[in-house]
Order: sequence, then C-alpha cells, then structure tokens
Amino acid sequence: MKHFKNYINGDWVEGDLGILSVNNPATGEVLGTVPKVSSAKVRAAVDDAELAFRSWSKETAETRSNYLRRLYDLMLENEEDLGRTITLEQGKPLKEAIGEVRYGASFVLWYSEEAKRISGEMIPSSHKNKRIMVLKQPVGVVAAITPWNFPFAMITRKIAPALAAGCTVIVKPASQTPISAIKIMELVEKAGFPQGVVNLVTGEASSIGKAFLDHKKVKKITFTGSTEVGKELYRGAADTVKRISLELGGHAPFIVFDDAKFPDCIQGALASKFRNCGQACISSNRFYVQRGFHTEFIQGLKAQLKHFHQGNGLTPDIDLGPLIDQNAYDKVSDHVADALSKGAVLEYQGEVPDKKPEGSGGYFYPPTILSGIRRHMKIYREETFGPVIPIIEFEGEEELLTMANDSDYGLAAYVYTQDLSRAIRISEGLEYGIIGLNDGAPSTAQAPFGGFKESGIEREGGHFGIEPFLETKYISIGL
Repeated sequence: MKHFKNYINGDWVEGDLGILSVNNPATGEVLGTVPKVSSAKVRAAVDDAELAFRSWSKETAETRSNYLRRLYDLMLENEEDLGRTITLEQGKPLKEAIGEVRYGASFVLWYSEEAKRISGEMIPSSHKNKRIMVLKQPVGVVAAITPWNFPFAMITRKIAPALAAGCTVIVKPASQTPISAIKIMELVEKAGFPQGVVNLVTGEASSIGKAFLDHKKVKKITFTGSTEVGKELYRGAADTVKRISLELGGHAPFIVFDDAKFPDCIQGALASKFRNCGQACISSNRFYVQRGFHTEFIQGLKAQLKHFHQGNGLTPDIDLGPLIDQNAYDKVSDHVADALSKGAVLEYQGEVPDKKPEGSGGYFYPPTILSGIRRHMKIYREETFGPVIPIIEFEGEEELLTMANDSDYGLAAYVYTQDLSRAIRISEGLEYGIIGLNDGAPSTAQAPFGGFKESGIEREGGHFGIEPFLETKYISIGL
C-alpha cells in the first residue's frame, strides 16, 4: 500500500484534512491512500494556476503542441503500467484498461495538433476607415471534475483541449479512482510542463466543487458525472457566470430492425452493453427489437454470453470485471428484481465468482437478459449502469421513435438496419447527440461527444471540443 500526494504548482504536496483509502473493487484490497484537501488549499491552487495562466496563455501554439505531444508519447510508453492501475482501482479487464489508455492518449495527440489550428478572422467592414478583427483567446483557469468509470480517458478528454487552447487546469478526480489521475500527473511532470499549468487535488467532492464555484479566478468548469450533480454545478456556476460543460447521464436505446445484419447486431449489442461491465454513460439501456426478430436476437446474445468470463480484471481472458462498489451492485440488483416482480422474463443469467460479504469487494453481477420490459419498470426509466440487457418489442418506425425518445436523456442511441432510407429517417428522428448506425462503439477523438436534453451541454472531441475553452474577442480598428 502506498500513500500518494496531490500535484499543485509543480510540487507533490500533502493534504490538510486527512486521507482517503482507494480499494480494489474485485478484491476489497486497499491499494493506497490519497490526501483530503481543504477549500483553502483548493483556493490556493487556483491562485497558482491563474498565475501560471498569464505566461502559458502567451506561449506559441507550437510550444503548447510540443508539450502535449511529449505527454502523448509518455502515455504510450507507459500504457501497461497505466492500464494495470486502472484495472486495480476501477476493475475493468486489463486489455480493456489498456484500450482506455490508448483512447485517452488519442485526445492528447489530437489536441496537440489542434493547438496549431486555432485562428481568428478578418471580417469586411462597412466603413472604409475601419477594419474588423476577431481573435480567439483562452478562457482562463479550468476546473475539471471527472468520474470513476473511465478514470484516464475522461481526464485527457478535458485537459488536452484546455491546454491546447492556452488554459491552465486543476483536476479533481473521483475518490474511487484517483491513482490513475496521479499517474497522469507524474507524466505531466516528466513531460516538463511549467509549474502551475496542470494541477490535481483530491478529497471530498462537495467541498472541492464549492471552492471551484466560489472562486472568481476559475473561469470554466468541465464535468462528467451524474445529472443530479451536474444540475447543482450548473446552478452554482450562475453566481459568477462561469462557463460550464456538462457530460451527464444517459439511457441509450439500442434499436434492432428485422433486416439488421446478423451477427453484426449481436456484436454491436455486446460492445455497447458490456464495455466496462455496463458502466458507461453511452451504454445501451433499452433494447428495442422488432417483433419477428425477437427470438433470434435473444438466442444470438445467449450463444455469445455463454463464452463470457467474469472475474478479477488482472486474470487473463477475462471479459467482465466487477461493478465499482456495493451501491452499484445494489442498484443493478434492485432494477432486475423490480422488473421480474412486474412481469419481466429472465431469459439468461450467467455465472460469476462467489460474491464476497457486503462491503468487502468482489462486486460481480452476472450478465443478464430480460424480456417483456414495460414502461412502469425502473429499468425502463433509470440508468442501470450494469451488465443487464432489457428487451422491448416494437412493430413499426413511428411507435419505435415515440418509445425511444421517451426519456429525459439524450446522449447516445444505436440503430441496426440495412435499409438506407430507414437508417436516415431513424437517425434524424432520434433525439440523441450520438448515433451509432450499425456501430456499437462510436467514440473517437476526432468526433463530437455530447448529448441532448438532460444529458448535458457543450461537446468534447474533434475541433468542436476546443471551442468551449476559447473566448471570442472582436476588435474594431479605426484607420
């Protein structure tokens, strides 16, 4: 067991409110401890970041690009160690964790290049003796609050565009998975970033979040997490009129028409549902299968799931790891029990390693298929965040769109069909920010990631992802 420190203004520092333990969700083992910092310490870190911003924002785009490129190279050089850290504190299989490192690093590479593409405009004036110039400038100090389910990639997806734009950043990682964030800071230091440009604090989310909201030098907050917490941050940001980006909850429909290509739709369903044991904001939550294809689809899923292996993510050939903690396990169990009590049919449930006593790790929930799902069941409305496939039958397109859009969330949706006209109609009709059309894994660094409705505001990824970190300044020049 190791004690880790926070990274503030180029130094490794202790907290002032005690420590937090970090546990392995597969075994219950304590992996290490991290500091709990006070609001005063957070405010001091913001001041340091604001001081660093004055010089970092004036660096050339090429200089910022070079720093990010060095960081990217270091991430790939250390992908095995980084992946192992993710598996230990988050639970996902090692091969999947290394995949997350590569995915997360791809944002650093992308924005190392995008840093050199920030440009303004010269606009034709309506007066002979005037010129109109538009500049893009960094917003300032950025506070990034990140979740536990992708403890590496959710950080890089936020800090890479911020740094490319010329902002300085303070990261507050999830308390369940702070070691992955600390490993990133070790590489930031090794890459030679100037002091105060990238910082990390750990501790109680509510007190650190309030310190970010209250400090006027924090110009932007970027958050990935629950819709409830996102709304609190949105309200709090109003007091100082901070910019805010929110990537919140999802309840993705996975739609299968009877002309879907088989077995592509099966592989897409498995990819979209069981990545990270269903603990992803774009994970499929409602499976709409056209009547007539229902039985074949279920049989295809069952045939594949019989070969799935669940266990400690460090064990070779593991497909599914554990859920993150007891609360997550209890929520999935409750959703399944509620559905069964209200008439759902248990089509399949896999075997898992022995469940340990409550609160002691080993939060393995088996891959499960339910049919006969109805609107009054919790699993139809609430984000399950677990390895459960709830299946709903439908007849035609109009009925399907009504049901699929009947949600407060609008992050991701998936559609499987070989009919081009139908594919376009359904994709345009779905009220979701990301559509996987015959694609169960649509996330990539060069495309915009974000949702409609209560799934958030702003976008991450691609050239869209750097705009939230830039101010637009208009200069009217008299000649």
